[in-house]
Order: sequence, then C-alpha cells, then structure tokens
Amino acid sequence: MKTTKKVREVMKQDFALIDGLTTVSEAIRIARDKEIKALIVKKRDDHDEYGLVLMNDIAKKVLSQNRSPERVNVYEIMTKPALGVSPDMNVKYCARLFERFGISRAPVIENGEVLGVVSYNSIVMYGMVSD
Repeated sequence: MKTTKKVREVMKQDFALIDGLTTVSEAIRIARDKEIKALIVKKRDDHDEYGLVLMNDIAKKVLSQNRSPERVNVYEIMTKPALGVSPDMNVKYCARLFERFGISRAPVIENGEVLGVVSYNSIVMYGMVSD
C-alpha cells in the first residue's frame, strides 16, 4: 500500500479559534456546540504562536485537580506553542511526527493561518485507503 495523501485531504475544517482568556467552562460549551475535541487558542500578536487545548487537558488539569472550570482560563492549561503541520505534508510523515512528539492532533497551518485540524483518527479513517 502506497500512501500519498496530503494532510489537506484528511484534515477536519471544523475547528474553533478561541481567546486565551476564555474560561474552561466556556471552552467546553464551544467544543460541545461545534462537536470538536480540540480548541485552537489565537495568537496574541504577529510574534506569538497558536496554542491548543484538548478535552483530555481539561480532564487532567482541571477536573482531576478539583479546579473550577469557571475560574480557570484556557491559557493556564493549553499547550503552547502548538505543533502545526503543513497542509501539503504526506499523512505518513504527519503520523510519524505525532509519534515522535507524543501528540494525537495538530492544527494545519499555511501562511500563518489555521486551515483545519488533523488527528490520528482522520489520518487512519481518510488517509490510508483509496476511495
């Protein structure tokens, strides 16, 4: 089997860009409304980087620590900088990158703008078999 699909062919284009000052409770509402598992935290300026908040970050850093989701801002628990990938990257190399860095999803960034989110799930479901 030869995989030549690109990240742009398997990425999900439904994502949410949120501010770092968003509370965790509001972030959960946004994720639930949009039916997404990751939220991308906006850059504060041109010299900043994107952040990423996953639902397991909330479980590990808020719920299990008995912190109040109404009193914790996403900037306190996000991963930053988020490891972004190119939309033109081969999905095979994207999977290797995920393995090497121990991540399961990443924003797809082109010319400094987020185009979507790619995950192991989308790589396996849409990148490994021909249609």
